[in-house]
Amino acid sequence: MGLFDFLKKKDEPANTISVGDDVIVAPADGEQIDISTVSDPVFAEKMMGDGVAFKFPLSKVTVCAPANGTLSVLFPTGHAFGVTMNNGVEVLVHIGIETVNAKGDGFKLCGKKQGDVVRAGDPIVTADFEKLAKTYDVSTMLIITDPKDKTITFKAPGAVTKGQQIVE
Repeated sequence: MGLFDFLKKKDEPANTISVGDDVIVAPADGEQIDISTVSDPVFAEKMMGDGVAFKFPLSKVTVCAPANGTLSVLFPTGHAFGVTMNNGVEVLVHIGIETVNAKGDGFKLCGKKQGDVVRAGDPIVTADFEKLAKTYDVSTMLIITDPKDKTITFKAPGAVTKGQQIVE
């Protein structure tokens, strides 16, 4: 324990994970699942791009940046955000299915704004999954919307921890 650790808020998630600019990591602790199993065909049939999905077990989850880059899209409703990685690859994180209809209820932005430089592990949105799950499927998708001619291969489904590398 460091000398000034008492100054940190106890409920604050640990920030920034030290990874290279080609690395994509899990945005929170949970279960990585095959995206083809989610209930929305736009995601399941990979119409927006290849990706993976996550199930998060906690009632409130802080969804973090999955990579180093620029927060290129941040919906004011908090239901989705995009990161343009430092290598040009574009990643979209979409929290839940049809959650845009919640109009922000159940989501809290964590102080970042569109255009900010982010590091993998930076908190972006806190989602109240207990509240949202009463109305919505709270599967969270991570989509590669523009791979910039790079081959991105996701690791097999299974338990993941925030910051764990999810690409080969």
